[in-house]
Amino acid sequence: MSNKPAYTINDQLAVLENRGMHFHDYDKVPVILKNISYYRLKGYWWDMQDDYHSHKFKPNTYFEDVIDRYNFDRELRLILFNAIEHIEIALRTKMIYHLSLSYGGLWYLNANLFDDTILYIDGARKMHSQTLDELKKEFNRSQEIFIKHQRNKYPTEDPDAWKILEVASMGVLSKLYKCLNHQLPEKAIIANEFGLSLHSELSSWLEAITYIRNIIAHHSRLWSRTMVKRPVCILNNPRGNWFINSLDSTQEKKPFLIISTMVYFCKYLSKDDALRTKILTLFDNWPEVPKYKLGFLNNWQNEPVWKL
Repeated sequence: MSNKPAYTINDQLAVLENRGMHFHDYDKVPVILKNISYYRLKGYWWDMQDDYHSHKFKPNTYFEDVIDRYNFDRELRLILFNAIEHIEIALRTKMIYHLSLSYGGLWYLNANLFDDTILYIDGARKMHSQTLDELKKEFNRSQEIFIKHQRNKYPTEDPDAWKILEVASMGVLSKLYKCLNHQLPEKAIIANEFGLSLHSELSSWLEAITYIRNIIAHHSRLWSRTMVKRPVCILNNPRGNWFINSLDSTQEKKPFLIISTMVYFCKYLSKDDALRTKILTLFDNWPEVPKYKLGFLNNWQNEPVWKL
């Protein structure tokens, strides 16, 4: 198939009109399209189409409703990104504290503490070796003053965990935790301090939260998106309030489940409901936006994790 021609703003408006899109304030639409691309907005109006071949819109489809979805999604991502910061810093702190006290500041280099039977995605290299390479690259790229001082003053020495892990990404932290030997008591302690009984549950949740973090960091859409990474939802004796009813496939594959893990973590770590409250307030502020597109359905608000 040959590439399509590029459209001017006026061309884009004409296409939307021809397909049945309505506008409450036509004059504002060109300004919006100059700052938010047509193709970016497409993900928010996709289900508003009556015919996915001709791309005709359903009756009474308004451009302003699309923008409401877009702004709702943006606000949700900002709320979640703030929560992810809290979770990431807690993970970093707990890994540095427990493992450094038990095995010294260079524990992350000790291959005996890691399970080298876990293969990396391509199967070509061990997970610990691959993760260690990523960790060192992040250390070498960092422009933090204390990291630059470490590199300049001790160029041939490996930095202690409390230095190098302080600039590690959540993805690297998650991988490092996952490939720790399962028998290490510190691995279980860290999971317990996050409110989970099994380290495998924590690994699954961290991978999923890292995945959604990367979506948010790239300003991509959560709205109506199917999650590639899905955390385990059936827990072994959770220490906090979780679900009492089984989730259906939509709840599991949409952002709802991962967002629920974040609500659980933040409530357990901070002993407050700040994240849950912010999300519920957002929902109240945007009553017309269909939350089920994110997987919020089936009496979700009455599940223990989402109640006071």
